[in-house]
This record gives sequence, structure tokens and C-alpha cells, in this order.
Amino acid sequence: MATKKETYSQAMERLETIVRQIDSNELELDALAGKLKEANEIIAFCSEKLTKVDKEVEKLLHDNGESE
Repeated sequence: MATKKETYSQAMERLETIVRQIDSNELELDALAGKLKEANEIIAFCSEKLTKVDKEVEKLLHDNGESE
């Protein structure tokens, strides 16, 4: 599960590790479901981070445009 203190980059690294494990058939069947759940949580975390940053950038661009 992605933690509040985890950065986007750290979460992406964990996701890439999981994807590599799945692609290389490193995981036992029993562990696969858990890793897929973890991957979904990381994707949700990263999506939320990207949405937040996108909104902040849009606000900054909007605010900067009004001040010119």
C-alpha cells in the first residue's frame, strides 16, 4: 500500500518491480493476487498525485495569466 510519505517516484519504482515480477513469472500463484492488489493501490496513489499536480499547475498558469 502506498503511504502518505511515499513519493511518486518511489511508488512508480515499486510498481515497476511488481510488473517485472509478474512478467518474469517470479511470483507464486498465491502471491500474485496480493501483488495485483498492491499494484492497483499504487496506480490509484499515482493517479491521485498526478491529478493534484495537474490542478496546481493549471491554477498557477491561470493565476500567472491574470497577473500579466
